[in-house]
Amino acid sequence: MPFREPTLSLRDILDGIDMIVQFVRGMDLDAFRQDPKTVAAVERKLLLISEAAIRLGKDAERLCPGLPWHNIRGIGNWLRHRYDRVDVETVWNTVVDDLPALRPGALRALTPPPADPKGPAPG
Repeated sequence: MPFREPTLSLRDILDGIDMIVQFVRGMDLDAFRQDPKTVAAVERKLLLISEAAIRLGKDAERLCPGLPWHNIRGIGNWLRHRYDRVDVETVWNTVVDDLPALRPGALRALTPPPADPKGPAPG
């Protein structure tokens, strides 16, 4: 059972992605690796994105099909429990390779379908 209203979790995911994009704007892997504050901020937002995905529960697959929800949820465990072995390059690759695919899916799930211009079907 989802923890709370799915739209709140989807907004948390979008907010996290948008903040990460701001944090790493203009950086490459080397600059990211040399900026421990940014690395820590990105890791924190990835934890929050992971938690929001966990809270979505089975709604995640229904609302945003085709995304690797197991991996999205799992990165939080990886960051929490293997924090002493976190590879900065893997975090960077998540940011540049995986988050761009997650954002449009979450945004689509938050966008209501357009109203039928014909109105409701007669009953």
